[in-house]
Amino acid sequence: MTPVPRPKTYDGPPILSYGFRPFFLFGAIYSAAAIAIWLPRYFGELTFVTFLSPLAWHTHEMLFGFVVAVITGFLLTAIPNWTGRLPLQGGPLLILLIIWLTGRMAIVFAAVIGWLPAMAMDCAFLAAVTAAVAREIVAGKNWRNLKILGLLTLLLASNAGFHIEAHVTGTATYAERSSIALVLILVMLIGGRIVPSFTHNWLVRANPGRLPPSSGGGLDMAIMAITIAALSAWVIVPDSNFTAVFSLMAGVGQAVRMARWVGWRAWREPIVMVLHVAYGFVPIGFALSAASAFFPDAVPSSAGVHAWTAGAMGGMILAVMTRASLGHTGRMLHADRLTNFIYAAIFIAALIRIIAALVPHQAAPLLIASSLAWSAAFLGFAVFYGPYLMRPRV
Repeated sequence: MTPVPRPKTYDGPPILSYGFRPFFLFGAIYSAAAIAIWLPRYFGELTFVTFLSPLAWHTHEMLFGFVVAVITGFLLTAIPNWTGRLPLQGGPLLILLIIWLTGRMAIVFAAVIGWLPAMAMDCAFLAAVTAAVAREIVAGKNWRNLKILGLLTLLLASNAGFHIEAHVTGTATYAERSSIALVLILVMLIGGRIVPSFTHNWLVRANPGRLPPSSGGGLDMAIMAITIAALSAWVIVPDSNFTAVFSLMAGVGQAVRMARWVGWRAWREPIVMVLHVAYGFVPIGFALSAASAFFPDAVPSSAGVHAWTAGAMGGMILAVMTRASLGHTGRMLHADRLTNFIYAAIFIAALIRIIAALVPHQAAPLLIASSLAWSAAFLGFAVFYGPYLMRPRV
């Protein structure tokens, strides 16, 4: 994302000057806190009044609490670059943040206030974000990004479906899978733009030679079509051989797509290389998903799920948060030791979580280790980058 100059008319708190500032900071803090709360809940050592099971609450809050907050911060910062319009800031941005916080509290006390009011309060955030994005895209005539608006609308519907399915059946298996699939598609769409673009920019300056191709094109579209078909099948019939075959095809396609971005040529700059490492968990997730369908007794489905969620989503989120926070606050796009620490922590968390799924007899200590590494990564971001987000641009 290329920084847009902050309008001179804005003289309020710096943290409300751009969408990335509050939503990156509060999203990171909430991510670490939600994991710290979920772990004792999972082991039966902590209870609070909600209608969601510990696992369903964990999935919902990671996706619709944490991930959606960071996506919002990214979009509210990127869209002014796409449209040339002024960013959402000040009072409207604060209202949006309050709506998000209200939704988090509504989920915790859903059993007290009722599942329907909780759903309304929770879904209000994505509804407001979708409306804000629609307004900017239409006003700026930025029709290319209508697909982003479409995905946000589907995410809103999936969030509502999560509440309804959990209320009716006691579980939310279809809504969980559809939500994961939608966020993963968003990661692949945005990753398909920024990973080759940022790699290209760094290589041109530091390592001339082979460059990644521009995003889009026939091959990219074909790979994404196969990937979306594979995810659709996974949502509906995750254990079928049909889904396994499509998952293998999608995994190979995403590996080919990623190889074309020549990430290995940027190994000397962690702030670029981290994007490729994070995206690498996308084909790994498809491979594990296919293996789970073919060999369900040997490979649990959660292995592939956590490759996508902890590895691809967690890693890509931290990569984007650190880069955008540095660039938009006027600092050098370079990963220092503290930034490298949080990169290492997130990938350690993802790898341990995948191993925990593959060796269930050692799951308890591995879950604890993975959770500690995850919280260290996002608390590290909040501590190291929080001062940048709360102060004016350099």
